[in-house]
Amino acid sequence: MRARERKIALRRLDIEMRSFRRAGREKNPTNGLLRAVRQALRVPMAEIAEKMGVYRSAVFELETREPKNTITLKSMSRMAEAMGCKVVYGIVPKDGKKLEALAEERLWAKVLGVGTASQQVSKSANQQE
Repeated sequence: MRARERKIALRRLDIEMRSFRRAGREKNPTNGLLRAVRQALRVPMAEIAEKMGVYRSAVFELETREPKNTITLKSMSRMAEAMGCKVVYGIVPKDGKKLEALAEERLWAKVLGVGTASQQVSKSANQQE
């Protein structure tokens, strides 16, 4: 991809992901979202289970797996669909920056031969494990 096309793509993504960047600043913005939405909509587990063709225990399991990040997008989508919703997800920089800013930070880090702040944090976390 050419530099100009890349810059245009980054700007489009930044506009599209604007609302997700705010959520990206939170520690776990979607922690327990399936259960929260189900309860807010007052949809009984039995109704979701029936629409999904599974037992209530399977619905409970999905709600339990989501905060642990062990749920698949397909499973989340199926449950959301059973509640009359859909899953919309985004990928944004952890600190809420724009993708364009993160791309520029990475470029300068490469030019200067240093790691970005996020790369240094990741490296530090890996060393502690």
